[in-house]
Amino acid sequence: MELILSFAKKDKRIRVMGMEGSRTNANVPKDEFQDYDVTYAVTDIESFKKEDKWLEYFGERIFMQKPEAMSLFPHELGNWFSYLYDDCCNEFWWVSTYVVKGLCRREILFTADHLNQIVRRELLRMISWKVGIETGFSLSVGKNYKYINKYINEDLWNRLLSTYRMDSCENIWESLFICYELFRTVSKEVSEVLDFVYPDYDKNITRYTENMYKKFSTYSY
Repeated sequence: MELILSFAKKDKRIRVMGMEGSRTNANVPKDEFQDYDVTYAVTDIESFKKEDKWLEYFGERIFMQKPEAMSLFPHELGNWFSYLYDDCCNEFWWVSTYVVKGLCRREILFTADHLNQIVRRELLRMISWKVGIETGFSLSVGKNYKYINKYINEDLWNRLLSTYRMDSCENIWESLFICYELFRTVSKEVSEVLDFVYPDYDKNITRYTENMYKKFSTYSY
């Protein structure tokens, strides 16, 4: 379902607003994770891109992602690896919230897919950069990271393998927390070596995850 509404005429830059998402669909079971996906159609997009102050009208944010501004695969950027590093962190923590939502709803296929296809991909990407730093970026870890076990210690390898248990919501909760620990540790190592700032995404998303876990999980992690 999609709603198209006229927006405030006093701001001539904004013409219409589109709204969709689970909260607009009466057939979707109600829970606290329902949301609105809002789209604004504007005639002057550049004024919105200059700065983000206008977003404050929507209230406090715990996290923000701007996919059109991300550079996981940049073409021409100064200090290009710093862009890749921050975007990897952003994607890992952002998509983790989808895993959490799926776990709270006990939607195991949705949850496992987001963890395995997106969150794990960023974790493996970060681990591969750790390997690159330690080997002078002189080798390949192979397609789908198939050789990565040859270049990391046994403890990291075993903990990584333990995150592939996704046959129940309880096991996915445990895998997610381990992914958090691994990503946090490895990304901080990378940031220290390359003199990058470890972004603050971790703090808010970890707090959110722990709160949802306490509220919805019956499993003692």
